[in-house]
Amino acid sequence: MEVKHTVVSTRFGWVVIGGSERGLSFVSLPRVSREAALAALEDFVKGTLEASAVFGDLPLRLQRYFDGALVTFPDKLDFGEATAFERVVWDATRSIPYGEVRSYAWVARQIGKPRACRAVGGAMARNRCPIIVPCHRVVASNGSLCGFGGGLELKRRLLDLEAGQMGKPNSPFLQ
Repeated sequence: MEVKHTVVSTRFGWVVIGGSERGLSFVSLPRVSREAALAALEDFVKGTLEASAVFGDLPLRLQRYFDGALVTFPDKLDFGEATAFERVVWDATRSIPYGEVRSYAWVARQIGKPRACRAVGGAMARNRCPIIVPCHRVVASNGSLCGFGGGLELKRRLLDLEAGQMGKPNSPFLQ
């Protein structure tokens, strides 16, 4: 299966997305440059071809998302190497509405494994499609931020963005 990728410039930085006709298989978190985004490809796969048309309007939707627009991501995903548990966790995570958060315990209950909070966190750490599978919307049961591959500052910025707080005087993450 031939994997293709494209690089998208957003307000938060450069994002690389990739996949095949089976679906989207990875999305990087924003990087400071196009070169850094392309270097992130090494985290996902080697030997891809650049082809933006394969992804339809996804690049535009990502740009709009990072501009603060409410955007949906109903895209078909290809998690061929993921475990059944990870797939169920990621499906539950995709159901968290824009601008809202849920706890790891909530996700565990949603998948019928209420004692699997740590395992849910492990699945989140292996999420290859952040934003599309919005793991940034999952927080600790007490509401505190924890566990995000892009760091807690980026997690806060994404939550502020979705809450409409980016650029407002009370937001600690003004650009």
